[in-house]
Amino acid sequence: MNQLTHHQIATYLTNYAISELVKYVMEDTGCTIEQAMERVYNSPLMPALQDEENELYIQSPAYLYELMNEHFIS
Repeated sequence: MNQLTHHQIATYLTNYAISELVKYVMEDTGCTIEQAMERVYNSPLMPALQDEENELYIQSPAYLYELMNEHFIS
């Protein structure tokens, strides 16, 4: 049986969180998917989320969205 590596799990969870963040932005702002993706990917949260060492990707997407809005986006 194949075991997933830590990197594979981190990548999966990060991608899932990003997709949820995009949905949240679209729901809250009424913007297009392209605009929501731009906002998420250009957020200062993104480098922190993609840094596997700090394991931010294990947090819930709702929590990450709050972080993005409260701490990373003025």
